[in-house]
Amino acid sequence: MKENSVIEFFYPNREYWKQNKMRLENKKIVVTAGAQGIGRATAIAFANEGADVLATDINEEKLNELSKDYPNIKIANLDATNKIEVEKFCSSLDNIDILFHAVGFVHNGTIMDCDSDEFHNSININVYSAYLMSHNLIPKMLKNKKGNIIIVSSAASNVKGAPNRFIYGTTKAALNGFVKAIAADYVKEGIRCNAILPGTVETPSWESRVQMADNPEQARKDFIARQAMGRLAQPKEIASMAVYLASDESDFVTGTLNLIDGGWTL
Repeated sequence: MKENSVIEFFYPNREYWKQNKMRLENKKIVVTAGAQGIGRATAIAFANEGADVLATDINEEKLNELSKDYPNIKIANLDATNKIEVEKFCSSLDNIDILFHAVGFVHNGTIMDCDSDEFHNSININVYSAYLMSHNLIPKMLKNKKGNIIIVSSAASNVKGAPNRFIYGTTKAALNGFVKAIAADYVKEGIRCNAILPGTVETPSWESRVQMADNPEQARKDFIARQAMGRLAQPKEIASMAVYLASDESDFVTGTLNLIDGGWTL
């Protein structure tokens, strides 16, 4: 099949396709936890598709590295768990189309390994941050009668129980409900909300957890061994799903929990 025939087959409206190769052109996107891992890969993928990206993080050093490597990505230091900081940040935005929220913390242990402080800390980072960002940005979306929220959740949630992930799985299950609730409440207001549920992704956060193990080499092997595909996911693979959910191609998609787990939950 010739190239033109392929384009015609998959994209019957060729002129539209030719004019819209940049899938996120002119979309204003805020990416939280954008300095490393999934957030960084997604910020880059968004920018490569023509979006106006503002990446936030608490890690100023890594944010500056991102900005140096990709000058077209704007950056802002932000603690997404701090109410005053979030309110100030969100009030400074003239407009927003999409929030990609990737803030998260992985606590290791069972319920008996999770004291009250650790419990509240994980709730604060994994759930409250999503509330703060969404609560302060949804009014701007309502004003525009259109908006899009993408939450990074996890396959380790109400979808699958994972050993030694008690509070992590609990908070990610909460985020899945969070997404469903926002999608249901604002579907008639032009606002979509979806979640991405990764399996194990090879990120700096994952690497640090491996290095904390008594035997890092064995821990690495164990992580890979539990993957049905025999490998870990790469951040850019999660970013690919994020680009789709951020684009107009997914305009009829809301309230979904999108697994990218290499068959872990099969």
